Amino acid sequence: MQNNTPTSAAQHDSDEIDLLALLGALIDGKWVIIGFTVCFAIIGVAYALLATPIYQANALIQIEEKSGNTLSGLGELSDMLGSTPEAVTEIELLKSRAVIGQAVENLKLDIIVEPNYFPVIGRWMARRFIPETSGEVASPLLGFDSYAWGGESVDIFQLEVPNSYLSERLELVAGENSSYTLYNDDGEALLQGEVGTQASNNGFTMQVKTLAARPNTRFAVTKQRRLNTILDYQDQLGAAERGKDSGIISLSMQHENPEYAISILDEVSRLYVRQNVERNSAEAAQSLEFLKEQLPQVRKELERYEQALNEYQTSTKSVDITIETQAILDQIVELDTLISEQNLKRAEMERRFTRQHPSYQALLDQMEQLKRQKAELTSKVESLPATQQELLRLTRDVAVTTEVYTAMLNSTQELDVLRAGTVGNVRVIDTADVNVEEPVQPKKALIAIIATLLGGFAGVALVLLRKALNRGVEDPEIIEQLGLPVYATIPFSRDQEVVEGGVKSRRSAAQAPSGLLAVTNPADLAIEALRSLRTSLHFARLEAKNNILMISGPSPGVGKSFVSANLGAIMAQAGQRVLLIDADMRKGYLNKLFKLPAENGLSELLATRITSNDAIYKTEVDGLHVVPRGQIPPNPSELLMHANFTSFLDNVKDEYDIVIVDTPPILAVTDAAIVGRQVGMSLIVTRFAVNAAREIEIAMRRFAQNDIQLKGAIFNAVEKKASAYGYGNYGYYNYEYTSDKR
Repeated sequence: MQNNTPTSAAQHDSDEIDLLALLGALIDGKWVIIGFTVCFAIIGVAYALLATPIYQANALIQIEEKSGNTLSGLGELSDMLGSTPEAVTEIELLKSRAVIGQAVENLKLDIIVEPNYFPVIGRWMARRFIPETSGEVASPLLGFDSYAWGGESVDIFQLEVPNSYLSERLELVAGENSSYTLYNDDGEALLQGEVGTQASNNGFTMQVKTLAARPNTRFAVTKQRRLNTILDYQDQLGAAERGKDSGIISLSMQHENPEYAISILDEVSRLYVRQNVERNSAEAAQSLEFLKEQLPQVRKELERYEQALNEYQTSTKSVDITIETQAILDQIVELDTLISEQNLKRAEMERRFTRQHPSYQALLDQMEQLKRQKAELTSKVESLPATQQELLRLTRDVAVTTEVYTAMLNSTQELDVLRAGTVGNVRVIDTADVNVEEPVQPKKALIAIIATLLGGFAGVALVLLRKALNRGVEDPEIIEQLGLPVYATIPFSRDQEVVEGGVKSRRSAAQAPSGLLAVTNPADLAIEALRSLRTSLHFARLEAKNNILMISGPSPGVGKSFVSANLGAIMAQAGQRVLLIDADMRKGYLNKLFKLPAENGLSELLATRITSNDAIYKTEVDGLHVVPRGQIPPNPSELLMHANFTSFLDNVKDEYDIVIVDTPPILAVTDAAIVGRQVGMSLIVTRFAVNAAREIEIAMRRFAQNDIQLKGAIFNAVEKKASAYGYGNYGYYNYEYTSDKR
């Protein structure tokens, strides 16, 4: 039974974050990181250079406090009409649909026209075209005359489309002699027309004011819904107060065309100022309308009171009133005049406020006080003679009504002048302007820096992700912690990779030089490692039950055939008689390594179609013989279980110093478990950064279940990596030892 303590320790260690391993992984993946960084930097710089610059137009508007009215009689009325709104309110008014919507209609902002530029570089080239004369357009590049290359423009004065085509992309194609054709997305012609002439067809109405383009140049045309356009420009229009309670509103608009942004800001500013003037003028107009309604009624009352006074004086033959009565009359007239003015104010307030409004309640309190004063004077009048009382009453009515009528007439004239001369309480301080030398977007330096950093981050993330996903063992100590000794660590050889690739892609067995690295480059570090393995196996075989060695692996592609073939070659070079058997009758390729035919091999031998003498081939290495896999049989496992295979092994083990059997991977098929029962020693080949510890452990368990004891493992294709800073850093303590040639 194997000890599981090392495995648990390995699992514990693997759960911890190894900073040195992470740093090593980054060093190993430095070229990936550098590649990503350079690529992203190039993309960022290219985008910064090719991206369309965005310019920002700015304007300033001042909100002034409403000054008190200098015209007589209107001071209290101005206070009643309210105070200046805050900047937040004015900003909302400025961005209201009433203002933005009117700007959309005036500037035709719901009609979007854009030339059809060549992909990627078209806009960049068009921006760099400088026309020498008005209306000049750039020549097409490489004959692509349907694209705009610079100087193209179209001004659509009117565009009406059916509702189903609202917000849909249409295409305008310039024709000869200032003509044009409008198409839909399906390429169907909707209407044809000429510049300056209105064209209509099937619900489409279009009038092009100007068109500067070569024939066949295409423009994308879209008629947006009015509300959607208003909402878009409400979002695009920036408005903010400069400083708290400063009354200065800063407006901004960003667009790729600076003149376009200026025109939008100027139009919005103009409409807002006009709306403010109309709003303030409407206040005076509303009061003027009320006074004009009341004037005829007051005039009639005055005439009626004057007639009643004349009739009374005539009937009583009384011409004047006494001095005492005159004093009382003056006081009563003054109070009645004030009460009449308060009544007018109350009527005006009832049209503006509720009865619970504080201003309305204050006015009622003032009226009650005036009425109490009038009641005191009325009690004094009752002590006068009846004739004087009546004369006083009639004279009072005439005087009060005259005062009220005169005051209303004066107010009417003053309000009329005020309405005509209203200038509003907002004004444009700075009209819209743009700094065309410094676009606000793109920030070229910032984009290049961010793109470079993103590239570095992406490269680091990819390297770390690859490190996290690749659970392959990179340290042979992990294999030994599983309870399996590592007999040899074979460094990765570039020549090995070339040989394997050439052999596997070779169609003819007679093609190319030898497939054995031990023959083509015997001084390679991988071959030196196999020589060390040969020495280790010499002592290990002393305890084996026979001289048969099985080499298998957990999974395909670990290099077991390379190890088997080259190990057999160097053993034969040491003077031993070696027989190499390719027991992988499914995908074995030892015949290609030794340039042998695939026919007449192990499968035919086990099927008794040929004899052992026909199945064993000599090789270019003296003392090394090979049994190729033969034709691919339908039942490889059954052939290996047959007594013929056992008999064949019994015969050859006495004729050779060592018999090496190359078997399929144990986790793929059961062939290795069948062969392993008849051999004296079994080894598995694991590949650096390919086979995970769990995979090796399962392979060991699979052999143990079949009562096969693994002698050890061969750690193949070890690479020099900074992340494998421990035992796996093979290059630091393996040296190439060759003879000096002088």
